[in-house]
Amino acid sequence: MSKQHMGPDGHEVAHYFEQCKLRAYPDPGSPLFAALRSAGIDPYSLAAVPPALAHLSGRPWTIGWGDTGPDVVPGLVIDQAEADRRYARCMAGEFEPAVRSAVGVQLSQREFDALVSIFYNCGAEAMRDSTLVRVLNRGNRAAAEAEFPRWNKSGGLVRKGLQRRREAERLLFLGCDPKSAIAAALAKFP
Repeated sequence: MSKQHMGPDGHEVAHYFEQCKLRAYPDPGSPLFAALRSAGIDPYSLAAVPPALAHLSGRPWTIGWGDTGPDVVPGLVIDQAEADRRYARCMAGEFEPAVRSAVGVQLSQREFDALVSIFYNCGAEAMRDSTLVRVLNRGNRAAAEAEFPRWNKSGGLVRKGLQRRREAERLLFLGCDPKSAIAAALAKFP
């Protein structure tokens, strides 16, 4: 199998849904995120966790274009150049190789891009053993495409943002251009 890399179409979809944040924030599906919202505190502009909420988990903490590395902790602030470096390093060092390793069939560029995007968002380990990858490796692209919408939960709850992202990734996997895929996903899940 050739050494594919995520192309511009995949980056466009991933960047649209990640929406770069330069200050670390708790996972949107975490108890801390929910408690902050309930308290009227913007989780995306949090300088420090309020002591009254410190017992709640915010893991995984996220920064930049969705980086959840071990150094991402409450209070961390980076600049745009660092966010872009982190994203490029994660893609090239972890998620592109994870897709190349997990998938044993030839992929079009947009199929590869869609898979790197979902691996990045859901985690390479979770995706490696997923039904999506298993059926794709059996050559059943239709069954693989039908698996994208199943990855729509965070914290055990269906999230509209994940429904939109999975639809855009599914459409990209099917060969749609990224702008059309994003627009269709937003229209399907208003």
